Amino acid sequence: MKSADVVVLGAGIVGVSAALHLQARGRNVALIDRAGVGQETSFGNAGLIERSSLIPYLFPRDPAKLIKYALNLLPEAHYHFSALPAVGPWLLRYWRESAPERVRRNIEARRPLIEHSLSEHEALIQQAGAGELLRRGGWIKLHRSEETLAHGVSDAERLRAYGLHIDTLNSSGVAALEPDLAPVTGGVHYRDTAAIVDPAALSKAYADLFVSRGGHLLSGDARSLSQEPDGRWRVAAENGPLVAGAAVVTLGPWSDAIYGPLGYRIPLGWKRGYHMHYAAKDGAKLNHPILDADFGYLLAPMRRGVRLTSGAEFARRDAPPTPVQIEVCEPTARRLFPLAERLDPEPWRGARPCLPDMLPIVGPAPRHRGLWFDFGHAHHGLTLGPVSGRLLADMMTGEQPFIDPTPYRADRF
Repeated sequence: MKSADVVVLGAGIVGVSAALHLQARGRNVALIDRAGVGQETSFGNAGLIERSSLIPYLFPRDPAKLIKYALNLLPEAHYHFSALPAVGPWLLRYWRESAPERVRRNIEARRPLIEHSLSEHEALIQQAGAGELLRRGGWIKLHRSEETLAHGVSDAERLRAYGLHIDTLNSSGVAALEPDLAPVTGGVHYRDTAAIVDPAALSKAYADLFVSRGGHLLSGDARSLSQEPDGRWRVAAENGPLVAGAAVVTLGPWSDAIYGPLGYRIPLGWKRGYHMHYAAKDGAKLNHPILDADFGYLLAPMRRGVRLTSGAEFARRDAPPTPVQIEVCEPTARRLFPLAERLDPEPWRGARPCLPDMLPIVGPAPRHRGLWFDFGHAHHGLTLGPVSGRLLADMMTGEQPFIDPTPYRADRF
């Protein structure tokens, strides 16, 4: 029987980052995943380390917009009517947490994580020798009308108060940064954000660093987790069971498979999303990740090609793919940037694990000694993986947490 000090369940960017931070504090760590490193939620995203994302993604409160969402008329969101009995209660809690007074509280709660997100990645990227995956230069939020540009500028002004570097662009300003785009009214350039050109490769680089330092990367089924009479945690892994003094749940949208049977009632939901890669026509080049704010999709330059990522789909987590948003947004994206052929056989689908307040859970399980949670990073798993891993490792090893962990406790709901 194998043994370790800590077993981390889930080898996405969150789990690998937590494993590295625990390892750096002298713990013997085993990292277990059923699908391989970075092959689930961490595989498909916009690749942004979103240093400027202090304002959480909110449930809309404009009645006219809500009617359009209800009728599935807006491309940035799509829902399965058949899933409403399952996802409806969570959506109601999400709506409540998007009230202005709660948003102000949640901005302050997420601020320490966001402000340390890029620096924590930079440290791990340097140690992993993965600098070729990191691109600086920020991202651009495009607007097609004066009305939506005014809203974008207003949001930018709120964020400038936090010391962020943000430029407002007119049409020619956008063209100077992205000459191969079709003309738009203007945009906002968030310069503090960095981008990863292959998110799955970054998870793999972090995992390779973990293994090179003596970590154990194993295939296994996290759902087999059980607690031994002596308090240790046991999980089925390749070539036999593994026991550890502590277990960390970093399973993203599947975390309920662990905490649910243990009696925890955590309101974890998910927003499904899709991506597709494209070649570029005639040597066209995309220099920055681009969010088309009026149509709710993002184009990002990646190693594989230009990645088009969709907005949110509200459906049962494991329901068959319905990449409606890719199909709706692709023609618009082709008019904005000269996309050529599709490079993937079909759109990739994943699920963003979300709590109603758009904050993760990072900390101990309230009723089970030695069980720890690190999940629910919403749209920012890539952004927050290393910083939440550092916070978790501080708490697990008895160090003074470098930021206050109270806003992320599991029993806050």
